[in-house]
Amino acid sequence: MKRTVDINCDMGEAFGRWRIGDTSDEHLIAHISSANIAAGFHAGDPNLINDTVKLAAEHGVAVGAHPGYNDLQGFGRRKISGSNKEIVNDIVYQVGALREFCRRHGTSMQHVKPHGALYMELAANPELSDAFIEYMRTTAPNAPIFCMWNSATYEAARLLGHPVVRELYADRDYDDNGWIVFTRDAGRPDPKAIARKVLRACTEGKVRTVQGRDIPIEFESICFHSDTLGALDIVREMREALVAEGIRIAPVSQILEQQK
Repeated sequence: MKRTVDINCDMGEAFGRWRIGDTSDEHLIAHISSANIAAGFHAGDPNLINDTVKLAAEHGVAVGAHPGYNDLQGFGRRKISGSNKEIVNDIVYQVGALREFCRRHGTSMQHVKPHGALYMELAANPELSDAFIEYMRTTAPNAPIFCMWNSATYEAARLLGHPVVRELYADRDYDDNGWIVFTRDAGRPDPKAIARKVLRACTEGKVRTVQGRDIPIEFESICFHSDTLGALDIVREMREALVAEGIRIAPVSQILEQQK
């Protein structure tokens, strides 16, 4: 039974005048504890990054960098081939940009969470995960990495002693291997069904897979996506269910500190 969890959301995922989803970040920000802010490669631009960091800082929401593949057209959900060095340097570039906007607005970068296809590639690629963790240990040794609990990213962080946060994906399905079912269009999921799924994961440590099995899940943070249709209803239902069960919502920095 969990007593405290983080709720994180991918934010700033637009470009110029183009927007996706049916809910603005301004409406979602009051309901979350950590924001993963797009850093310009899969979404975001300097003005939007600035505004989103400022929004999070004003609401006391912890800020994380959300680097992705250099794929604006595909929203970072297509794998881009490259050497480990090239991919990690793309991450360095994006994290550096986000961190400067944090400094501008008097806040700090709490965490780093890779986006989309990059997140999934890191999860399956031990060599790339090792290179990513080594970068983080050099430049952001206290910033946790967000990832799936049964991933190469988690194993690399654990073995190298870097802080790491495991995620439960509220608005994505799981397969029998405990991996999220990667999709480009999640449709409009049922907020009440998502709240029941999240509450069960917090109280029983289990989720139901698309194959119909119950599997264990380990996590400190719950993720949902701002571009999922009905995102505001989803986060409201989740929070209501968690609070009613006596589960506190807090940034992962507080949760990790309690675990020491």
